[in-house]
Amino acid sequence: MYAPERQQEILRLARERGRVDVLSLAEEFDVTAETVRRDLKSLDRAGLLRRVHGGAIPAGRLDFEPGLAERDTVAAAEKDRIVRAALAELPAEGSVIIDAGTTTARLAAAIPPESPLTVVTHALPVATRLADHPGIALHLVGGRVRHRTRAAVDAWALRAYGELTADVLFLATNGFSPEGGLTTPDLAEAAVKRAAIAAARRVVLLADSGKCGQEHFARFGDLSDADLLVTDTGLDPETALAIERRGTEVIRV
Repeated sequence: MYAPERQQEILRLARERGRVDVLSLAEEFDVTAETVRRDLKSLDRAGLLRRVHGGAIPAGRLDFEPGLAERDTVAAAEKDRIVRAALAELPAEGSVIIDAGTTTARLAAAIPPESPLTVVTHALPVATRLADHPGIALHLVGGRVRHRTRAAVDAWALRAYGELTADVLFLATNGFSPEGGLTTPDLAEAAVKRAAIAAARRVVLLADSGKCGQEHFARFGDLSDADLLVTDTGLDPETALAIERRGTEVIRV
């Protein structure tokens, strides 16, 4: 396959999936990662793609938000490793907030059923995974439910989080970077995330490395708002160090 043909196919995949990553494309086209990086650079120069950490997204799609099923298949192995590490951050007993997101939903599914925890969430997928856990006192925050994320937003949700103080928040994000902070495509979701951060004594951010460098429409905080970032080894050590210099501990798994 010639370079123009490969680049056309990369562009098609990016528009179809919402994001492409270097290593997957290298394997898919049986070329080196450096070849893929050159392709992405050419597409970026042409204004067709926007380079992000580890890959690229379609140009002009900073507010693009894939559905839950599609997002859950992205970086699945990395998300599972992140969840295993995040379980160590659960308090022995006490209260936690679990944010809406595919990684946080996996965390909910991994919590032992007998855990003596009070769990608060505005995410229906999280609540569904915890509803039958006999040891957990589950509180579901209400509000208008966004169909794309199945998360409650707007005034009811904001008011509920304004009345809480939890021990730990497990936070999700669509994008993060030392300079751009924490971002998500939707303003209403961003407001709820901001309220959840304010409602927790400790914030643990769960985010795979593919989200590093992505900047979406709505900014809901600085990376320093998170006490700990649990991510995967795809996040390069230099970026991890830059994040830690801003006050957030980083665990790469």
